Amino acid sequence: MTLQTLFGSRAVTRTVEAGNSACCALCGQLVKFRARQRHTQVIANVYSEGLWVRVEHFHSECYEDAGRPYGNAD
Repeated sequence: MTLQTLFGSRAVTRTVEAGNSACCALCGQLVKFRARQRHTQVIANVYSEGLWVRVEHFHSECYEDAGRPYGNAD
């Protein structure tokens, strides 16, 4: 018996951690940690035809500006 699960792209909201070096997929700017401000980012696992392709990082505002390309971020 073979069990096949197809995954779809999805996004989650996370706080930006110290040492983060990801660039925003929309604006291209670094998603920066700031000690006195609790910024959030959206991290999206992107799948194509059920196979994982890449991870994309967004500033939370940029994800909204992009029209939530991977759905509502959990």
